[in-house]
Amino acid sequence: MEYKPPIRVKNLNIYYGNEHALKNISVDIPDKRITAIIGPSGCGKTTLLKSFNRLVDLADGVKVSGEVLVDGENIFDPGVEVTQVRKKMGLLSQKPYPLPMSIYDNVAYGPRIHGMKDKKELSGIVERYLKESGLWDEVKDRLHAPASRLSLGQQQRLCLARGLAVEPEIILCDEPTSALDPASSKRIEERFMELKSSYTIVVVTHILRQARRLADYVIFLYLGELIEHGPAEKIFENPEKAMTKEYIKGIIS
Repeated sequence: MEYKPPIRVKNLNIYYGNEHALKNISVDIPDKRITAIIGPSGCGKTTLLKSFNRLVDLADGVKVSGEVLVDGENIFDPGVEVTQVRKKMGLLSQKPYPLPMSIYDNVAYGPRIHGMKDKKELSGIVERYLKESGLWDEVKDRLHAPASRLSLGQQQRLCLARGLAVEPEIILCDEPTSALDPASSKRIEERFMELKSSYTIVVVTHILRQARRLADYVIFLYLGELIEHGPAEKIFENPEKAMTKEYIKGIIS
C-alpha cells in the first residue's frame, strides 16, 4: 500500500504582493513524528506553517500556487471547506491566547461549537485534555477560575489543551516556547514528546538546540527556498548542503 503522508507540499509558491515568500517548495511531513522547520528570521518558516491550515489566506494581497495536500486533498482547491481543514489542525502560537473565560470553558469551547452539550461528556473531555497537556494536577481544583490568572507557561499548556479538545490530527506550533521561561518551555517540550505517538506535530523554531532535542525530521528554509530536509540526525550530523552546515554551525544567520 502506498504511504500517504498527512501533509504533502507540491511546488508551493506564496507571494505577499510582490514579495516571493516561498519559492517552489516540495516536501512531505511524516506521520506521528515531530518535524522542525528551521532557518533564520524572515526565511518563510511561519508562512509555510500557516499554509498547512490556510491561515495565509488572512494576509492582504496573498497569492498561492502549487498544492498542499492534507490527507490527499489539495486544501487550496476552490471548493474546499476551510473550517474542515482547520478542524484537523491544532494551532499553538508564539504567545498564549486564552479565551476570556474560565479554564474549563477554554477547553470545552471547541467541542461546544461542534455541538456537544452533554455536561458529563464535556467534563470528561476537559479532564482528558488538561491531563494530555500536563496541566490537570495544577488546575483541577480551580477549573472555573479565569484562565487569565494562570502563569504564561500554564496559559500555553491550556491553549494546547484547547487545541487538542477538537481532536485534530496535526498540531502546528509557531515558536511555541519563545515567550516562556526555561522551566515552562521544558514542560511544553515534554508534552510534545509524549503527544507525537498520537499526533503529527510541526514546530517552527529559531532555537537549534530545541530542534535537536525535539525533531525527528527537519526542514531547513533560507530566503524562501527549501535548502534541505530529512531525518534530524542526518541534517544535524551529516548535512548534504554547505549552507545547511554553515547555518547549523552559526556561520550564517
